[in-house]
Amino acid sequence: MLEIAIAIILGCCALGAGTAMIAGIGPGIGEGNAVAKACEAIGRQPECKGDVTTTMLMGCAIAETTGLYALVIAILLIFVAPNLLVNILMGIVG
Repeated sequence: MLEIAIAIILGCCALGAGTAMIAGIGPGIGEGNAVAKACEAIGRQPECKGDVTTTMLMGCAIAETTGLYALVIAILLIFVAPNLLVNILMGIVG
């Protein structure tokens, strides 16, 4: 019974990590759209290149934090949570 509980913990942690990494799709799409629109804006008004580039880079940096948070959560779910949860289970069982 204990082996099944440990297997369930490991499986759920792996599923949670995979689900968290789905959040990496959003920043990729958003940053691609931002760069495309910035290129269009620079093509229309080349004299505003510095302002558009600065604003685009700031927006991309802020959008990327979502993907980084998802990566940190996935790493925690893979490497930290299973040991922690198994230790808690062992404390409850025996």
